[in-house]
Amino acid sequence: MDGNNERLLTPGEVAALFRVDPKTVTRWAASGRITSIRTPGGHRRFRESEVRALLRQRTGAAGPPGGLKRVAATGSGGILPEWSAFARTR
Repeated sequence: MDGNNERLLTPGEVAALFRVDPKTVTRWAASGRITSIRTPGGHRRFRESEVRALLRQRTGAAGPPGGLKRVAATGSGGILPEWSAFARTR
């Protein structure tokens, strides 16, 4: 897609891809970690291609950005919950 027709994602959609809270995505945008576009109403939108590239760059797969990796941690009853804990890789 060209820049004018590219799909734009809401903070909630980006958050779902990274498995974080939408407020975290907003903080990333405010700190410059990801570029956002403002709608006429002032809401943030994110280019899908940039979000997907960030997913690939940061994790090599769909997961949290910022050099984080998934580590196992047991939950209640000895169950290993998905994305239960994260540790810095740097």
